[in-house]
Amino acid sequence: MSGAGAEKLVGVVLVSHSAAVAQSVAELAIGLAGGGGTAPVIAAGGNPDGGLGTSPELVTEAAHAVDQGAGVAILVDLGSAVLTVKALLAEGDELPNDSRLVDAPLVEGAVAAVVTASAGANVDAVARAAEEAYDYRKV
Repeated sequence: MSGAGAEKLVGVVLVSHSAAVAQSVAELAIGLAGGGGTAPVIAAGGNPDGGLGTSPELVTEAAHAVDQGAGVAILVDLGSAVLTVKALLAEGDELPNDSRLVDAPLVEGAVAAVVTASAGANVDAVARAAEEAYDYRKV
């Protein structure tokens, strides 16, 4: 979405200790959001050598790649991923302006975030939609 008059959408970064998990969740969220006209979404999973872990470099690259100037919502899977993103946010200059760590379940939150971002919502609404995924009951 570039060019004059193009709407800037919130970007979404999905951080998992596994590249395969992050990529699969991204594909699911994009597919359920309608495919082609979705907000920018990038998986940042694993570490640069392909193993399990969380890479500050991959998270930073992904956040800058999805940034259109409307904010970046970052969803994570487990504890050290949270710590990695919190450390990047604390640095103050590693992530795009208005990047935020969203407290949400990774799969359900990712779907809610991508659907909401794709509708043109601001970063606050995207974060709220993802956070509300904690309320999705399965039984």
